[in-house]
Amino acid sequence: MSKKLESKSARLQALIHRRDKILSVLHPPTAAHARIMERAGCEALFVGTGGVVGAYTGLADVGTATMSECVTIAGWIADSVSIPVIMDGDTGHGGIMAVRRMVRECIRAGIAGIRIDDQPIEGKRKTQSAGVEVVPLHQAIARYRAAVDMKNELDPNFVVMAQCYARDAPNGTLENTIARLRAYREEAGVDWVQFESPHSVDEIRVARAAVTGPFSFMKGKLDRYLDLDEHLALGVTIAWYPGFTHHVTWAALWDFMIAFQSDGVKAWNAFVESRQDRPYPLPEVPEHGESGAKQRALEQRYFPSADPHR
Repeated sequence: MSKKLESKSARLQALIHRRDKILSVLHPPTAAHARIMERAGCEALFVGTGGVVGAYTGLADVGTATMSECVTIAGWIADSVSIPVIMDGDTGHGGIMAVRRMVRECIRAGIAGIRIDDQPIEGKRKTQSAGVEVVPLHQAIARYRAAVDMKNELDPNFVVMAQCYARDAPNGTLENTIARLRAYREEAGVDWVQFESPHSVDEIRVARAAVTGPFSFMKGKLDRYLDLDEHLALGVTIAWYPGFTHHVTWAALWDFMIAFQSDGVKAWNAFVESRQDRPYPLPEVPEHGESGAKQRALEQRYFPSADPHR
């Protein structure tokens, strides 16, 4: 099947199972940024509750964003690009029926996959925050099974990813973390597991050897992000770099605003001059979408012999 006809969820399944090339996953700060990222070669995007939804709502990543807010924003972004978009599902926004609804709404919105945490709903924390806890294993498995069963009913290609916070939970150990990752994969049947907080490269190596199927890790307690070749050397073909895009855009905007406060329009002129030999794409709606060109064509169809503005 051609990529054009392939569903986004099927495309995401192919990407996470690919073995010869790294899939780098980043945040699209907005739908406009997502279009630019797609044109620059991004293959999949992640709409984080804090990084992306929080950028729209102004809310911290402490469990206050609602399921409908997350689906709406992720759906806008998914509709703006042809590459798959993954949504941050936090703790599922409720019990097993809420998890089922969340998966159903994601599929309806054209979102290709979802990441769900094993933190408790009542004490959901931002990643790498103090006080992170995990629910009992049987509760986590029920949460993930609910998501997997719902996706299998509607779209078996839809990707369910389990994010495990056990390493930094009270009395968390590498052994317990690996046991959970394996249970999420083997008992709950999730498509992909993510090790939230490795404390060393050796821990990643041990976890990767113990867990089958798509596997990724966050920076966690590592002193730096691992590069793509280092991922491959570890047998990990998914690289999780969501926040890079935010920092780059924040810094660029800060630099321009500081220059604008002192130089006014000269700051804009200097920016334009600096980009003369480095053109960048404008993230406009493509002509085949609901664009200005589509509007004009439809006006010719609907008002062939009259001025549509009279």
